[in-house]
Amino acid sequence: MDCIVIDGSYGEGGGQILRTTLCLSAISGRPVRIENIRARRKKPGLAAQHLTAVFAAAKLCDAELSGAELGSKTLTFAPRTKPKAGDYLFDVAEARRGGSAGAVTLVLQTVLLPLALAEGSSRVVFLGGTHVPMSPPFDYVRNVWLSYLKLMGIRAELSLERSGWYPVGQGEMRLEISGTPAGEREKLRPLTLPERGELVAITGRALAANLPEHVAVRMADRAQTILRRKNMSCEIDAVSVRAACPGAGIFLVARYQHALAGFSALGERGKPAEQVAEDVCAKLLEHHHTNASVDEHLADQLVLPCALADGESVYTVDPMTRHLSTNAWVVERFGVAEVELISTSATAGLVRVFPNP
Repeated sequence: MDCIVIDGSYGEGGGQILRTTLCLSAISGRPVRIENIRARRKKPGLAAQHLTAVFAAAKLCDAELSGAELGSKTLTFAPRTKPKAGDYLFDVAEARRGGSAGAVTLVLQTVLLPLALAEGSSRVVFLGGTHVPMSPPFDYVRNVWLSYLKLMGIRAELSLERSGWYPVGQGEMRLEISGTPAGEREKLRPLTLPERGELVAITGRALAANLPEHVAVRMADRAQTILRRKNMSCEIDAVSVRAACPGAGIFLVARYQHALAGFSALGERGKPAEQVAEDVCAKLLEHHHTNASVDEHLADQLVLPCALADGESVYTVDPMTRHLSTNAWVVERFGVAEVELISTSATAGLVRVFPNP
């Protein structure tokens, strides 16, 4: 098959281009060449978490690789088999001398769909950062992203054995995924989310790792105070956890009649716990004041599974982002779907995904 060339500097020019390309290449069997990888980032090229995603995707389909090294701005990835179910372990720390707190949630997002469409069940262990900046935390992936994939027919369970925070990482996630029965070709169910309905409840967790218990309690209490003053029903647990280094954060899920949205804020040295809670509440309230059915981060993460579904998907988002338009562009480069991004206001839009036969 002809090699698809992907320009990694297109649109937002980040790691999502790489992950979506690897995922679609593994599923379709189409060889790809990715150029200008992460060209718009402060440190372009493959970092540890991206290199781990490359090796992980390659392991699933026995891909031939060229350019798979730290800092590389060009990668060739050529699958030799269909994705294979099995037992896997992917450790971000192995990609860089001295270890890495790279996000294992991003590695998960690279391999989950190929394994979901593979024949047979799989068990995967991910080692690295589970709650780190510039990536979806474990709580968001399990409670929001994976919840939507389950609605689409994916049978998977994700658990957290140990949290991993910047700068050390060393967290552990475990994925169990059923895959497809032997002899069957499974199609995902489409998503129809034009409206989210009324807010039902807000749930969440305030986590403090290797820190005094009161840090988590203060985050949870402040968030609940803010949201209850807005007459929003909420229940936020304060949880102390052990990890390889200190870390803190708060993770909320807004549950509407027909939709979910997730929000997070991480602690920083010198930043009061109350301020972390105020930050996450501000994100939630900003989304709540829109009419969008999904949050801005989920909007681009849903494009790929919707492109593989058996029928048209539709959802609304506010704001539409460059991440969304960039991911739509990558999907269309593979010819698996057409993606319409229709502006409905200065910032909001309607997303329609039409899988090709």
